[in-house]
This record gives sequence, structure tokens and C-alpha cells, in this order.
Amino acid sequence: MADKTAKNSSLSKAKNAKNDEFYTQYHDIEKEINAYLDYDQNVFRGKTILLPCDDPEWSNFTKYFAQNFENFGLKKLISTSFAPDSKTFKGGYQTSILEINDPKYDISKTNIKGKIYTLDHDKNKDGKINVDDLGWEYLENDGDFKSTEVKKLRDEADIIITNPPFFLFREFLAWIIEAKKDFLILGNMNAITYKEVFPLIKENKIWLGTKNGAKEYLTPNGEIQKMGNTIWFTNIDHGRRHQPLPLMTMQDNIKFSRHKEIKGKEFPKYENYNAIEIPFTDAIPSDYKGIMGVPISFLDKYSPEQFEIIGMCENEDLYKQKTKVYTSAECKQAYLDKFQKAGTYDLNASGVVFKNGLLEKVYQRVLIKHKNNKK
Repeated sequence: MADKTAKNSSLSKAKNAKNDEFYTQYHDIEKEINAYLDYDQNVFRGKTILLPCDDPEWSNFTKYFAQNFENFGLKKLISTSFAPDSKTFKGGYQTSILEINDPKYDISKTNIKGKIYTLDHDKNKDGKINVDDLGWEYLENDGDFKSTEVKKLRDEADIIITNPPFFLFREFLAWIIEAKKDFLILGNMNAITYKEVFPLIKENKIWLGTKNGAKEYLTPNGEIQKMGNTIWFTNIDHGRRHQPLPLMTMQDNIKFSRHKEIKGKEFPKYENYNAIEIPFTDAIPSDYKGIMGVPISFLDKYSPEQFEIIGMCENEDLYKQKTKVYTSAECKQAYLDKFQKAGTYDLNASGVVFKNGLLEKVYQRVLIKHKNNKK
């Protein structure tokens, strides 16, 4: 029995590790990057781009920027990859034929040393700089982004672009912010709510990209993995960020909204915040002067010229917006009222509305108000 349990545990760990390694498809990278070029065609000109967490033999980030090196006017392209035995690396690595056939290939290093790929000149003398001119060598360590070796590359770079392991997203973003670099990275949408991330969004130090991440990723074994909850995070400006969201007045929302939850009804006020509940981004009223709770998906449409982010409905009251903190007894009573059995309903974790005689939690909400409206 012990052997079977150990085997199952190992299989579970392997599955979880593999499930965190997804490769972004070429066309999804291209679509996102094109939006920045449309806003500023010189956004990458003369810049050194670092692509950490990126093996160009399997990943498309290096391929994309190498192929467009001259078009973008890049100064230098650097990408680093994890060693398969790295504690940071999670995924199904497989040594490629290209690596094995390269004179630099060293079987004693390939599993314990990361690799660095660089591109900055016409290496093969064919009159153009592209992916065929990439050079590579082994790193001194396993390629962990926290290593002194990769930190030096970070400090050399102007822009950092990659799809980091989601389980390290907090650390990776902090690593970028520490160096005050421009960046474009993919992450899970839930990262918006992290206390290490949301304050940066609130202060307009970072924002969402132009596309909702990607719907499909490649797994290490070449299969397609559907994912609908990834987004781009960046501090590089783009045009959509400055496009105002078209809105209706509060009364027009009540009269004409396509949402049955809103049509013919008043927007409810929270019991624990001085704000009204707006369950859909397209239902934000244009003429409400107070604070509104909106879905986190609103941030995909957020224009800093149109709205001010006040905070978030969350447990710790980090933004000092709560008007009521529920007691343990009140949470238990709310659960009993709602589910007719003993339990606890964590009313302090979100905004609360009074609906059909019951206290109801709403989904995660961002607190906003119109930029030019006064109370």
C-alpha cells in the first residue's frame, strides 16, 4: 500500500508540474505586439529585449522577436531557459535534435545548466538579422530568474517579455518592478486580485494589455490546452487604454439594459461599502457620481482618463472602504438563513447586498468612480 501511495503521489506531482508549463502560440504573441506598434511604431527601436523563461526551440517568443529583429529596430535580443532539473522549471522538457547536433552540446550540462540565446548581429553573413543568427551557450547556473547571472541580464535589458510560470507570478512581477523595467507578461486573471498586484493597477503603474491573453496554449507534448482566464499585464502604453467606455445613463440602463438582472430595477447599494453594485461592465451608469463596484473584467476596458480606481471589495480592507465588518455570529446566521443549515458565510470577503430578504455576497468587485464627477 505504501508503494502505491508513493507512486500516486509522484504521478500527482508530475501532473501538477506539467500543467503549469504552457507555450504561447506565435499568432497570439503577434496580435498583442501589433497593438503596441500601432500605437507607437518605435516602441522597440534601439531596445534590448530580455525573454526569460524562454527556450526558443520550444517557445515562440524568441522566434517571433528574432524574425522581426530588423523590422522592430532592436538593439539586442536575449532569451534564457531553465535547466530541466531546475527547481524553478516545471514542465515536460525534451532535448531537441538541434541541441544534440550542436557542437556545444554537453550531456553533462544539459540537464543542470540553463541556456542563454543572444541576437545582435548578422552572424551567418547572409545580409539580414533573424532567427538563423541566434547564438547560444550554457549559463553558469540553472537559469533561475532570481540568480545573480540572470539579474544582470535583467538590468541590461530595456524591456522584459515572457510567459512566466503562473505559480511564480508574484515573485516574477516583483523581480521586474524592482528593476524598474518596461514589461509585457502573461498571467492568470486572478492575479489582478493579489495584494502584490492590485495596488500597482490602482496607482496606474501597471495595467492590462490589449488582448485577453490567449484562449489556447501548447503543452510540452504538442497538444492544445484551452484556457479562458489568462491576460497580459504590462506597463507599456497602448491605444485601447485611452479609449473611453461607451455608457448609458442610470435611467437608460434600467429601461433598456440587455441584462435581466438590471432591466426595470434599481442598482442595489452594498450593506458594507458606500457604493452601488454594478454586475456588468456595460451597465456602468454614465451619470452616477459616487463609488461603484464593478467586475474585475472591467479592467480590460479601463481608461485612466475616464475612471478612478478607489480600491477593491476584499477581506482585509486594505483600501479603507468598508463601512461594516460582520461578526462571526452574523456570518453564521447569514449562512443559516441562506442554506438552512449550520455553517459560516464569509460576508467580509466581498461586497454584500440585501436580496430577497437575505444577505448575499457578490463576486469580486473593483471599486471605481467617474474621474470628472464630483460627489
